[in-house]
Formats: sequence, structure tokens, C-alpha cells
Amino acid sequence: MSDTSARVADSTGNWVDTLAPQWARPYLRLSRFDRPIGSWLLLMPCWWSAALASGMAHDVHRLPLVIVLFFIGAFVMRGAGCTWNDITDRDLDDKVERTRSRPLPSGQVTTKQALAFMVAQALIGLVVLLQFNRFAVLTGIASLLIVAIYPFMKRITWWPQIVLGLAFSWGALMGFAVTFGRIDITALVLYAGAISWVIGYDTIYAHQDAEDDALIGIKSTARLFGAHTHQALILFYGLAVMLIGVALASGDARWPAWIGLAAFAAHLASQIMRLRIEDPDLCKRLFYSNKYAGALLFAGLLADAALRAA
Repeated sequence: MSDTSARVADSTGNWVDTLAPQWARPYLRLSRFDRPIGSWLLLMPCWWSAALASGMAHDVHRLPLVIVLFFIGAFVMRGAGCTWNDITDRDLDDKVERTRSRPLPSGQVTTKQALAFMVAQALIGLVVLLQFNRFAVLTGIASLLIVAIYPFMKRITWWPQIVLGLAFSWGALMGFAVTFGRIDITALVLYAGAISWVIGYDTIYAHQDAEDDALIGIKSTARLFGAHTHQALILFYGLAVMLIGVALASGDARWPAWIGLAAFAAHLASQIMRLRIEDPDLCKRLFYSNKYAGALLFAGLLADAALRAA
């Protein structure tokens, strides 16, 4: 087995490299705790829906607990999903410059060890899920099918980002499942808006690997859109803002939520204006900045929920 202290090429100088025990570093890297941006992006639709549903219910007394549980669940389940992704992609990752230093292709952990770690993370996620009502538990479990098939999509379709959107936006349904024990039209429209957002930001992310992906036959919307990426982002980011706006209107949201949506929209517009697809470092920074775009919308929804419950 290779040196467990070896760093991942696209994630250096983080706390895992400097502070974590050496034995734990490959596992923390498998679950992406060295770069938790994906966990934050998975979490944002969870928090949006929790806040919007609480506002619609005019009741925020359980919202702080739900926010904390969603936070824990998002981080451990994203970790489990990334571990599964690395297991299925271990041979492909070895052919891409940015990913060949990940724990599995570099030999820092074995496939059996990664599988055991994935199960452990999933069990923690199950404990979190069991804190909610039965409908929410079943809704959460249903997402696992999408998570399971996602790693294979880039081998067979130019649109793997749609499947990622279905998985990463699932939290837009969970807040309603937890609060009301059902999924209504407002939740579904919010889910659709979140999917459009994911397609946009993951297209930006995929431009980092477009050249390597072309060499090994991996498909993505970045390769599909190519020079037309800006126009595609206008479409998908525009759809995201419009659909989320419809969800806010359907949920009778008040002015703080609309201010949050306006800030979210302005952030997405700035990404489109700044993007240069030939600059991988800029693509990475713009992708990472979506955490702040999501947080702006959540802040507005949280203030709206507090206002409506007052």
C-alpha cells in the first residue's frame, strides 16, 4: 500500500493534510472532508426546503434541530456517495491527472476497506434519518437508487449532470417530508429549480477535466456544450431562478425570501460573466462559490420563516 500521507493533487494545504492522524487521512479524503464543498452544495437544498416548509407551517420550533440533523446527514451521506463514486471510478481516476492521486487509484486504501467505510457512513446517515417521521425516512431511502447509478452515467450519456442534479437536489423534497409528512407541488418545483442549479454549477466543475475526459471517453455537459457553455448556463441558471421563484410564490413567501432569491440570482449571473472555460483554476473557484450563492438564498428563506412564525 502506498504512503497514506501522500496528498491529493487537487486538494492540498487543508486540515486533513496537516492535522488529521495519518491513518485516517485516506478515509477522510475518500469522504472529501479535505474539500467539503460538495457537502455544502448537497446541504443547501435541504436547508432551503426546511426553511420554506417551516415558513409555510408558521412554526419554527423544530427548525434548528432539523437544520443540525440535515447538516450531519448531508456530510456523512455525501461522504458515502463519494466513497461509492471512487470505488466505481477507481480505474478511470487512474487515467486523469487531477484524480489519480486519490486514495483508491494511488493504493492508499483497498477496495474492501473503502466498501466498509462507505457502509459505516451510510449507517450514521440512517441514524440521522430515523429521527424523522416514517414518510421522511422512506423518502430519504428512495434517494439511494439515484446515488447508486450516478457514477455509471458518464459512461453512457452526455447528461450525467442531470442524474447528479436528481441526487444532489433531493433535500429540496426532504424538508417538506419532515415538516408535513408529504411532498406537494411547492416541493416538486423547488426540486426542479435545484436540479437546474446543479446542472449549471457541475458543468462549470466538469470543464476542469474536459480534455482528460475526451481522451478516455467520459461524457459530460461540459464537453457537450463546449464553446456554448455560457448560453447553456444562462438557460439552466435562469431556469433555477425562475422555478425557485415559482416555489416561493406557491409557498406564499414574504419579502426576505425574495431578497434572498435576488441575491442568489445576482451571484449566478456574476459566475456566467466571469467564466472562462479554458481556465481550470477559475472554473474551480466559480464552482466553489456556489456555496455562497446557496447560503444567500437560505438566509432569505430563514428570515422569511422567522417572520411568518412571529
